[in-house]
Amino acid sequence: MYVAVDIGGTFTDIAVHDPDSGRVSFHKVLSHRADLVGAVLQGLDSCDAATDSIDLLVHGSTVAINALLERDGATTALVTTAGFRDVYEVGRINRPESFNLAFRKHRPLVPRSRILEVTERLRHDGTVHTPLDEAEAREAARRLRDLGAEAVGVVFLHSYADPTHEQRMAEILRDECGPEVFVTTSSELSREYREFERTSTTAANAYVGPRVSGYLTDLQRRLDQRGFRGELMLMQSNGGLYDVETASRQCIQMVESGPAGGVRGTIEVSRQLGLDRTIYFDMGGTTAKTCVVRDGQADLSSQYFVGTYAEGLPVRVPVLDITEIGTGGGSLAWLDEANGLHVGPRSAGADPGPACYGGGGTLPTVTDAHVVLGHLSPTRFLDGRMALDVDAAHRAIREHIAAPLGLDVPTAAQGILAIANAAMANAVRAVTTERGLDPRDFTLVAAGGAGPMHVVDVAVELGIGRVLVPHAPGTFSALGMLTADLRRDYVRTHFVRFDDADLEALEGLFRELEKTGRADVGDGAGTACIRSADLRYVGQEHSVTVPVAGPLDSPQALAALKATFDEVHAQRFGHQAPDEPVELVSLRVSAIGHRAPLRITSLAKGPGPLDQFVIERRPAALGTDTELRDVEVADRALMGPGAAVKGPALVEEAGSCLCLPEGALAICDDAGNLLVEVEVL
Repeated sequence: MYVAVDIGGTFTDIAVHDPDSGRVSFHKVLSHRADLVGAVLQGLDSCDAATDSIDLLVHGSTVAINALLERDGATTALVTTAGFRDVYEVGRINRPESFNLAFRKHRPLVPRSRILEVTERLRHDGTVHTPLDEAEAREAARRLRDLGAEAVGVVFLHSYADPTHEQRMAEILRDECGPEVFVTTSSELSREYREFERTSTTAANAYVGPRVSGYLTDLQRRLDQRGFRGELMLMQSNGGLYDVETASRQCIQMVESGPAGGVRGTIEVSRQLGLDRTIYFDMGGTTAKTCVVRDGQADLSSQYFVGTYAEGLPVRVPVLDITEIGTGGGSLAWLDEANGLHVGPRSAGADPGPACYGGGGTLPTVTDAHVVLGHLSPTRFLDGRMALDVDAAHRAIREHIAAPLGLDVPTAAQGILAIANAAMANAVRAVTTERGLDPRDFTLVAAGGAGPMHVVDVAVELGIGRVLVPHAPGTFSALGMLTADLRRDYVRTHFVRFDDADLEALEGLFRELEKTGRADVGDGAGTACIRSADLRYVGQEHSVTVPVAGPLDSPQALAALKATFDEVHAQRFGHQAPDEPVELVSLRVSAIGHRAPLRITSLAKGPGPLDQFVIERRPAALGTDTELRDVEVADRALMGPGAAVKGPALVEEAGSCLCLPEGALAICDDAGNLLVEVEVL
């Protein structure tokens, strides 16, 4: 058995695949923040998957990102090169919001009192300017031990060029502080320049390290107690898998593991349907995520911000180019001092949850708005395993939104959804329009429990005429994790102008990175190494990552790479300078260990007449309507290939509901996916 478990802020999703029969089953339980490992085990129990029969368990978790967002990590310290103690606090001098009087800089995870300096210095080419003062290093280690540091990050100047000093400092720290202190170095996470970003990344890895590594140790131990003898793999933010040992050291790679699973699922369903341009759109209980997939690949970003770009902390690790906003089914609707209506980013979570869950929540959420408007059945939610309290949803919206604004409850509920839809449409624009792409050229793929309820309205706002709702969208990320390959990403900063480039040296660096990658993921027949490079015009500060198609072994290959850079620069920024000189900043290699594709039997049932899958009519308000009127409700489990539902209508399933406003048409394909044609202006 192959099993994937994805812990979200509200629900824990499980996908179980039987490779012998090809059958896939999906399950969902509430997340328990107090015992996340318990949520994993409860999820396994809910799907009757005997632990000793699981050959592969893939896991995506919010442990790392929650520790960062909630500032609930370890007591962390940093060791830096003498003279660079303030790099982390100073950060960058850019001011993204020049006229915002309430603007504040990032808040470091490590206070200045726990940042110590040690005498050492490398030049940018890796040669030693000042040797490491080991006596000073030991004294710093003892001071950190006395300060009660639970985790220590080591960030030395130019260690991306040669990690020797950092490695020696780490040895001294482990010797003086003991094995119970989590120690990490910047060169272990990234061999890339930019001092502030490397410091921030190392601090973040140290900050979450004890919590994540402890969680993984506890998970492995409790699984072993249940007779688990299979392989436990973790989902990375880059869309690939890595082993527990590596994950326990490089914890920060898990920061976006859940959404990465959804992107992998989008890549797989796009491949199956022959779609070369899709947009992953996932709305869960806490957040909404979106990412572009083109020609079977999703773009990678070399940097991620914990929080917003304006005030967040940069984490410089490979992350799928995902935009995430605090708008989910559990997002709270609230009024500001001027009675302006807002949705999110605060969430009701799983405890107490939306008011309609009956868990004690009294504040209105997006899910409560859907209940008020008739989109969710109060008796069939989660296959009838959770009853929804309609009166509580009405009461929450009436007391906190409708009455203060002088509106009726359905109109207030539609206002909540309209604001949520506008925010999510802007998130899609962030990965399309802002990247020089037209969203109208893409198919919007809906995932997450709340995704299908919003996807058509978001598509209408963006002018997208085609929507795809895959089978079991509420557990889509878990299914995507089962399709992921082993993956490790490597980067090496190497400054050189194209005019001065030593092609043999560049090719040698690429081959060195590829050798490391093949050793880490396994040099089997399915292993592939993908090259790319960070380039910029001479005089620019920031670079653009472009693919490297083949060996850089000739002037012609270098010229072809320059032409590719010009094209990418034009697409991203709207202009190019073909006659300007270009310089190389960093080399990148992605080592991918391809796993055998899943053999999944058809998820669809046989075709049936209309009266077999339309199970009732009930009052609902769809699109921009505020008046509830009777609409058809279809059961997706009864829809076979060719079955069609025309809006206004609802298509229900265990973990979600597709809202079809007037003019939308949903057709079930041979694999059980719903293809929706949307009327756009």
